[in-house]
Amino acid sequence: MTTTQEKSAARTTAEGWLTAFADALSARDIDRAVALFADESYWRDLVAFTWNLKTVEHHDGVRDLLENTLDGTDPSHWEISAEPTEAGGVTDVWFTFETAVGRGSGHARLVDGKAWTFLTTLDELKGHEEPRGENRPFGTEHGANPDRVTWKERREAELAELGRTRDPEVVIIGGGQGGIALGARLRQLGVDTIIVERNERPGDSWRKRYKSLALHDPVWYDHLPYLKFPDNWPVFAPKDKIGDWLEFYTRIMELNYWGSTTARSAEFDEASGRWSVVVDKAGEQITLRPRQLVIALGVSGKPNIPDFPGREQFRGEVQHSSQHPGPDAYRGKKVVVIGSNNSAFDICGSLWEVGADVTMVQRSSTHIIKSDTLMEYGLGDLYSERAVKAGVDTHTADMIFASLPYRIMHTFQKPAYDKAREVDADYYRRLEEAGFELDFGDDDSGLFMKYLRRGSGYYIDVGAAELVADGKVKLVRGQMQEFTEKGVRLADGTELDADLVVFATGYRSMNGLAADIVGQDVADKVGKVWGLGSETTKDPGPWEGEQRNMWKPTQQQNLWFHGGNLHQSRFYSLYLALQLKAREAGIDTPVYALQERHHLS
Repeated sequence: MTTTQEKSAARTTAEGWLTAFADALSARDIDRAVALFADESYWRDLVAFTWNLKTVEHHDGVRDLLENTLDGTDPSHWEISAEPTEAGGVTDVWFTFETAVGRGSGHARLVDGKAWTFLTTLDELKGHEEPRGENRPFGTEHGANPDRVTWKERREAELAELGRTRDPEVVIIGGGQGGIALGARLRQLGVDTIIVERNERPGDSWRKRYKSLALHDPVWYDHLPYLKFPDNWPVFAPKDKIGDWLEFYTRIMELNYWGSTTARSAEFDEASGRWSVVVDKAGEQITLRPRQLVIALGVSGKPNIPDFPGREQFRGEVQHSSQHPGPDAYRGKKVVVIGSNNSAFDICGSLWEVGADVTMVQRSSTHIIKSDTLMEYGLGDLYSERAVKAGVDTHTADMIFASLPYRIMHTFQKPAYDKAREVDADYYRRLEEAGFELDFGDDDSGLFMKYLRRGSGYYIDVGAAELVADGKVKLVRGQMQEFTEKGVRLADGTELDADLVVFATGYRSMNGLAADIVGQDVADKVGKVWGLGSETTKDPGPWEGEQRNMWKPTQQQNLWFHGGNLHQSRFYSLYLALQLKAREAGIDTPVYALQERHHLS
């Protein structure tokens, strides 16, 4: 327990630092402000100072950020917003502040009276606040009015006009959780937006996946903006339940969702500052002319389907994991699954349940963590019923997570995965004895860092790994070389008979999907999408410090990328929405440190 004396000391430290920092900024004394940061320090800014998502490091980085943004940001009204705490020599400080155009909040970790980590976020734009709480809409007009227009009539008029007689401000290509979350944010900010989705109904991208699919993340991690899952929602929601929720959400949030609509092409006209986006809406060709175009097609892009020789002679069926309908048609069949990621394990597990003869081909080492262990040690302090009871709501959890700079996040993650190896030692031993090659990431920091660095070799185990450990799902390690008439042949000469081959081989970069719409030249101009440049497996440098080209301006004017898991779709949709609203409102948005183009190779 923190004693009264410790609380007083933490508050004194926090108030002293924040007052000194505010005074230095007010006086435009950059040297004094920089001196308040530790020699090793990290300032992560989400839009508030930089109109970008940017992390700067150490004194030189802080100085450069302030020299380029301080006058335009004009920060003021710095106030502590929660009781500071101290543990292990680190003082945690929550605060609010204002800028010339908005209001923000943030968090600092102080060590020896200086900032080690510092987070600033823009929460709202002055004069463009969301209609929430006391500002919620009245909903009706009391009294008699012969010219009354009902909510339904207004909504029907909007649906008829937008995209036909009235141009949208924003077009979002992709109607999964990312597009829907961003659409909801923009709706609350009053930005005319159309979501373009090739599937007929919201949630169909989930409904069409293999029938055993369920979220591997717990419910507390997966809420959408404004509308949390009910308290009785399953911890791990089945795919069809998620599909229904997304459809329900789009209706409740009154999103302009164009289903059965495929984006054919998009071209930007610099003179008008608008895109011409050609879409096919259920057979009707329509040209939309938004100012802003958002590609929201998930974390990844097109399915990665390797092209092996001999495909024409193979007498069986071939699928990518995204095409796998479920196990029912393969009862008693021989199935080879190429890969050892989440999809591979899920598909192997469901096939084994119906009596298929299943072999997994592991091509490279894979990180596995049991779902229960992840919830207990990896997410429990932030996203769990335990966290809720301790007063850590979703927004606070998101902010704590966001306050960890990517450069040092692995040091915060590693202890959880060290604990996992300790408590699940027998589990890992059995997997290795079965021949499975395990890893915990390049620096033993586990799942989240592999995900953030574009590593795809991981599995959150909801039971299928036990089948491999027990030999019920057969395991072969190696590289596929070619198809045979009866199955596949590996590089070491091993032959595996198969009626079905499933490639659980992941996806290519989101940049490839963008190229199909905006053209290869524009895609090349933007460069890589996703990854940190950490010089780890599948994430070559140079170091960026933030997810490349995600949720922030790109080298192509008025082109944005949005996506990620449900947590990222929820959290980062706010900062992208504020950037888009600011541009619609004519607010000056000078971008600090626009990301350079990184080649796709």
